[in-house]
Amino acid sequence: MKFKEAVFAYYRNLLEDKIQFLENSLEELKGMGANESKSTAGDKHETALAMLQIEQERLRNQLQIAIQELQNFTQIPTDLVTEKIGLGSLIKSNGTYYFLSSALGKADIMGNKVIALSKQSPLGGKLFGKRLNDIAELNGMKYPIEEIQ
Repeated sequence: MKFKEAVFAYYRNLLEDKIQFLENSLEELKGMGANESKSTAGDKHETALAMLQIEQERLRNQLQIAIQELQNFTQIPTDLVTEKIGLGSLIKSNGTYYFLSSALGKADIMGNKVIALSKQSPLGGKLFGKRLNDIAELNGMKYPIEEIQ
């Protein structure tokens, strides 16, 4: 597997795992809600049920966001290699790889430090449109473009 494919697969799996975790958590809360609805403890019961409903709504919102993020992520063209940095580019600078996709954090992939960042992030915005050997600068730090995949 090529390095860029491994990076894409890692972050796709990360999003899929997040979705699975949220779905499992939501199912668990539904079960707790069913048990809680059998109780008749008055005000305590009503408060507990309301808290469960709030938590379920929060998880549903997170799940919808994660599903949309995965859908957007899977639309990123990873097989396209261009001279200019764009969405889906894997950029090497200062010994670190930056995957211009979604803000998904740091990872160690095939022994390399990788950071998935969005175009909307400060560094992502500075890297976007740059070419090989250009330099992006952010907060006084220089990011020379050593490689674009």
